[in-house]
Amino acid sequence: MAGRAEDVRKLFILTTTQNYFGLDSQPWDQPLLHHSPDINNFLDDGNQMLLRVQRSDAGLSFSNAIDSADTKEKVLVFFKLRPEVITDQNLHNNILVSSMLESPINSLYQAVRQVFAPMLLKDQEWSRNFDPKLQNLLSELEAGLGIVLRRSDTNLSKLKFKEDDTRGILTPNDEFQFWIEQTHRGNKQISKERASYFKELFETISREFYNLDSLSLLEVVDLVETTRDVVDDVWRQTEHDHYPESRMLHLLDIIGGSFGRFVQRKLGTLNLWEDPYYLVKENLKAGISICEQWVIACNHLTGQVWQRYVPHPWKNEKYFPETLDKLGKRLEEVLDVRTIHEKLLYFLPASEEKILARVFEPFTGLNPVQYNPYTEPLWKAAVSQYEKIIIPVERKIAGKLKNYISEIQDSPQQLLQAFLKYKELVKRPIISKELMLERETLLARLVDSVKDFRLDFENRSRGIPGDASGPLSGKNLSEVVNNIVWVRQLELKVDDTIKIAEAVLTDSSGYRSFHRSAEDLLEQFKLYEQEQFDDWSRDIQSGLSDSRSGLCIEANSRIMELDSNDGSLKVHYSDRLVILLREVRQLSALGFVIPAKIQQVANIAQKFCKQAIILKQVAHFYNSIDQQMIQSQRPMMLQSALAFEQIIKNSKAGSGGKSQITWDNPNELEGYIQKLQSAADRLATENRKLRKWHTTFCEKVVILMNIDLLRQQQRWKDGLQELRTGLASVEAQGFQASDMHAWKLHWNHQLYKALEHQYQMGLEALNENLPEINIDLLYKQGRLQFRPPFEEIRAKYYREMKRFIGIPNQFKGVGEAGDESIFSIMIDRNASGFLTIFRKAEDLFRRLLAVLHQHKEWIIIGQVDMEALVEKHLSTVHDWEKNFKALKIKGKEVERLPSAVKVDCLNINCSPVKSVIDDLIQKLFDVLVLSLKKSVQAHLHEIDAFVTEAMEVLSIMPQSVEEIGNANVQYSKLQEQKPQILPLFQEAEDKNRLLRTVAGGGLETISNLKAKWDKFELMMESHQLMIKDQIEVMKGNVKSRLQIYYQELEKFKARWDQLKPGDDVIDTGQQNTLDESAKLIKEKKVEFDDLEVIRKKLVDDCHHFGLEEPNFSLAYSVSKDIENCAQIWALYEEFQQGFQEMANEDWITFRSKTYLFEEFLMTWHDKLRKAEEHSVMTVKLQSEVDKYKMVIPILKYVRGEHLSPDHWLDLFRLLGLPRGTSLEKLLFGDLLRLADTIVAKASDLKDLNSRAHGEVTIREALRELDLWGVGAVFTLTDYEDSQKRTIKLIKDWKDIVNQVGDNRCLLQSLKDSPYYKGFEDKVSIWERKLAQLDEYLQNLNHIQRKWVYLEPIFGRGALPKEQARFNRVDEDFRSIMTDIKKDNRVTTLTTHAGIRNCLLQILDQLQRCQKSLNEFLEEKRSAFPRFYFIGDDDLLEILGQSTNPSVIQSHLKKLFAGNLWIPSQ
Repeated sequence: MAGRAEDVRKLFILTTTQNYFGLDSQPWDQPLLHHSPDINNFLDDGNQMLLRVQRSDAGLSFSNAIDSADTKEKVLVFFKLRPEVITDQNLHNNILVSSMLESPINSLYQAVRQVFAPMLLKDQEWSRNFDPKLQNLLSELEAGLGIVLRRSDTNLSKLKFKEDDTRGILTPNDEFQFWIEQTHRGNKQISKERASYFKELFETISREFYNLDSLSLLEVVDLVETTRDVVDDVWRQTEHDHYPESRMLHLLDIIGGSFGRFVQRKLGTLNLWEDPYYLVKENLKAGISICEQWVIACNHLTGQVWQRYVPHPWKNEKYFPETLDKLGKRLEEVLDVRTIHEKLLYFLPASEEKILARVFEPFTGLNPVQYNPYTEPLWKAAVSQYEKIIIPVERKIAGKLKNYISEIQDSPQQLLQAFLKYKELVKRPIISKELMLERETLLARLVDSVKDFRLDFENRSRGIPGDASGPLSGKNLSEVVNNIVWVRQLELKVDDTIKIAEAVLTDSSGYRSFHRSAEDLLEQFKLYEQEQFDDWSRDIQSGLSDSRSGLCIEANSRIMELDSNDGSLKVHYSDRLVILLREVRQLSALGFVIPAKIQQVANIAQKFCKQAIILKQVAHFYNSIDQQMIQSQRPMMLQSALAFEQIIKNSKAGSGGKSQITWDNPNELEGYIQKLQSAADRLATENRKLRKWHTTFCEKVVILMNIDLLRQQQRWKDGLQELRTGLASVEAQGFQASDMHAWKLHWNHQLYKALEHQYQMGLEALNENLPEINIDLLYKQGRLQFRPPFEEIRAKYYREMKRFIGIPNQFKGVGEAGDESIFSIMIDRNASGFLTIFRKAEDLFRRLLAVLHQHKEWIIIGQVDMEALVEKHLSTVHDWEKNFKALKIKGKEVERLPSAVKVDCLNINCSPVKSVIDDLIQKLFDVLVLSLKKSVQAHLHEIDAFVTEAMEVLSIMPQSVEEIGNANVQYSKLQEQKPQILPLFQEAEDKNRLLRTVAGGGLETISNLKAKWDKFELMMESHQLMIKDQIEVMKGNVKSRLQIYYQELEKFKARWDQLKPGDDVIDTGQQNTLDESAKLIKEKKVEFDDLEVIRKKLVDDCHHFGLEEPNFSLAYSVSKDIENCAQIWALYEEFQQGFQEMANEDWITFRSKTYLFEEFLMTWHDKLRKAEEHSVMTVKLQSEVDKYKMVIPILKYVRGEHLSPDHWLDLFRLLGLPRGTSLEKLLFGDLLRLADTIVAKASDLKDLNSRAHGEVTIREALRELDLWGVGAVFTLTDYEDSQKRTIKLIKDWKDIVNQVGDNRCLLQSLKDSPYYKGFEDKVSIWERKLAQLDEYLQNLNHIQRKWVYLEPIFGRGALPKEQARFNRVDEDFRSIMTDIKKDNRVTTLTTHAGIRNCLLQILDQLQRCQKSLNEFLEEKRSAFPRFYFIGDDDLLEILGQSTNPSVIQSHLKKLFAGNLWIPSQ
């Protein structure tokens, strides 16, 4: 043993072999293996490159070669990189190990696909150094091996197709590719068609599976449903051989595997324990839904639907995707853990949330979405540890949950909702035990609910659906289906109560009783469902044997017939059959097995259902067409109606038309239905067109009825012309004028009503609505008069009135020229209203003269002497004021005088006379102003003479006792005269004030005179002051004390000015400095209060001695300074407190609340602005407020709701924020500190926001274009040509062209964006594509219209010379339309090679054909001019069937008037 263990080389080979084949015994314990010559040759011979190991019943066998028979079992292969002897040193550098399973092809394919192709083609480093040619070869090798693997059977010597071989089908994409390959490589046409059919079915989901990783979880939820429908369609198809069951089983398995791996990949990108709960919950629920839906789909299809499908039943046991089901349950467990954690957090207070901070530690290092048997024990252990951790938390919240539930237990609905909401918590053992009473209450509520369901069922189960005592009714449901659906709804409600009870009440004492009661009720529901179905089956089967029940349809019976009693058309396909089809379809969907007899009848009815519905529609149209026609239009539609009725009556089959058409002749039935539909469509289209014209005419006549006949006669003429043009258009469409006579007469009567209505309205208001007559009111030659004169106005009015009365005589309507007019009698019928017209005319002229008389009183002032009148009657200021006020009132009244007066249809222009009145008022105003000015000047002259004389007397200085006495006498006289002069002064001032008010300026000399009067007053007072000189001696003592106070005050002021907080303190803003400054202000205020006591004592002494109060301005200034300082610092503290509260907010939260900061600034702005006095502090605060106000409008550029992370980095760099700043930690204060930078960079910030928004807008616009390019398709319609061939033609041209035009406008608008450069390439591609589309669509539209016109003509063989040309054009056009039918997307039109030249050539050739046709017809008309009386189509019919007398006869009345028949020879 020791010697053997020393050979490391053999130990490596044998150990690897043991591990690969799963051997229990040690291989080196077998001597034969240890001394195998093949092993020795491989190790010791440099030329021996390979060692093969295979396990058989006899044990392990070694060989230095691989035989083709070796691939039947697992094979392990060792081979060398270099031809060297294996040593201990090169053992791991020279030996490669590989294995083969199933076949060499499969092993090579999987190695290339899983290992080498991804590394060499997708890895950046390897693919860069790998030759592109070799890359292509590797890709081709992978594709070729896959094809061979999917089509090979290794049990045969040659490659042969075998559908049961699914070894190469590893993914759904492999299955889809398999059928694509079989479409091109099948041996038989039938197998190719079958493969093509399956390929088309799988195309519904193939694109999604190819791009599965790019889909979201919610999109894959929809994909599961779509996949279910596709595999169901594949299994149920009966047009080809059935889909193999083993292959379907394999397909279901690999689809489930793809869904499971997709869910694991998507959920693997999330941190299920730390990501937000709402995000984790949404993704987990989507993943669970994917797993559950596919498991349910497989169970339902293989366990029920397919097992009952008789044409292709499922024979194996139902398929259950166990791994996917367990993955879904694992995801449910993860969701439960996160949900419990979230519910616990909800009940825990914020201070205790740290208890749950480490609850997810047991799941560290464990990926919960990786489910397999090896990870299951680890997962269960982690869950167990997690549950132990949360036990203390559960105990904490159990009481809180109990209190919460106890508050709402009186409301059953709220109690149920609470248990549903917190069912995850209630299921926890600790909480469940704590809520025992509450759960018993819930159980009682559920028991009551089940009793209510049972009672409701028993009361309604025997009633009629929709009645108060019957089952609730649904729409479009028969009674049996409605009853079953109603019971199913009750079942769901009972199931919900059972699920709630199973979730939270399984340990309750009454649970089993409740569960039995609910299960019994469900059994009762099931029994009722089956009874309803059995009763329905019996009724239908009994009806099948009764021919009168309407359930029997015989294939050889007539399809329809005319009722001989009422002439109505009846289809032999009863409405009961339609109801039966719906019932069978709905009951099958509900899971019931339809009896074979009923199913057979349903299948037969379904076979003819489509044709029957069409025939019923035709029959309904036939039976109701007379009601749809307008009475006056029936003669116009008589021929079409007779042709339609003839087709119905001649419903014969066969070439001779002798046998009736029956249900069992599908080809003849289809042809007959098409003929019926075509005839009905023609008649309906003709009726719709005529009704549309009739409706249009109605609208036009209604409009005319509301148009004023007197004022808007041109609109009446236009409306009447539109009616005539419309009738001419109808006649041009082929309707005979004689058939239209009744219709035209009808509209003449409608026009008569409209005209008479407006005629009567016009007569009633003729004086108001006649054409307006313009008149000027003048003041000329001293009197008022009209222009034009009154009599001329009167004559013109009566002339217009006569013209209106004669309108009916000129009105012709829409009839023919020779028809008798019905409108002339309108004048006689309304003659009674003419008396009123003349009476209103006379009243009109009386009102016109009244306007003249109203203006006479305003021109009276022009006939008097204004200056003399004013001088005689005005003296006091009150007289002038009263006249000025009266003049102002009159001026306003003149302004209110109308510039124009309208008397019905007469427009009177009063502007000329109004201008004359304005001139007269202005002249009177000037006279009043001049007289007032003269009066003021007279008063001022008298006052000035008195003052001058008095001042000369007072200016004389007395030199003796006699002079003093004389001076006193003069003083007394002046005192007596002074009261007489003062009133003159006051009156002069009042008049001057009035003059200044009315004229805008008074006499300036009055101010000089007033100063002179004041000087006179001072001179009068100086005589009394001479005796008071001695009083000054007594005031000396007070003055000395005042000096001492001034000295102390100056000392205090000096200290205050030095120590008070200055502007520099305010600027620094240090907190400790501010506190010391506040304390200093308080101490100085106390010291200054002592000085204030001394000052008040001095003021009292000055008052006692009659001294003038000293100047204490210094004290007042110091006091005010101290008060201002105190107020300033209080203001600063208040501002800083509010500012810091907002600055500490984080920016993400606060950016939507910046209005709070703006309100704060506006509050302080108003507060500072309203301050009575401003200081340095208010200036500083104001500057701070202004600075931040400048930032407010720019903050919107920093909000960044639309900014991407890159844009945020640009923003941070632009503002100069420190490195490492993140949006999550950004505070509002950080931005405020950069206020100046934000303002300076406002334009850059705006550009950054604009750029982000602009790029989003352009990207969304291009995305809309891409979506339009994918979704825009042509709307095609079937068109039957002259050879009865069907071709697809394009309709709705206008919508397509408008869409292309709108998209081109959209691209043009994108170019105007400053951010267009980044998208220029993609926009250019779209611009070029849309320009091409616009050109191609215009040409193709013209081509289709010309082709539709020319094809029936050339199809009948007209113009044989041009037939070859048209055939070439026809072939090219059909080729283009065939391509469009295959791919009807609009944008693919630009991808067709040479489409532009082809369209231009076709258009040119069609124009040539059109020209040749016109020349041919012109030649025939020149030969026989009466051909000019008929259209091109009629002429072509005559030329093509010139030997057919009936055809010629049908056109004779168009060629020769009065000739209806020419006997044939």
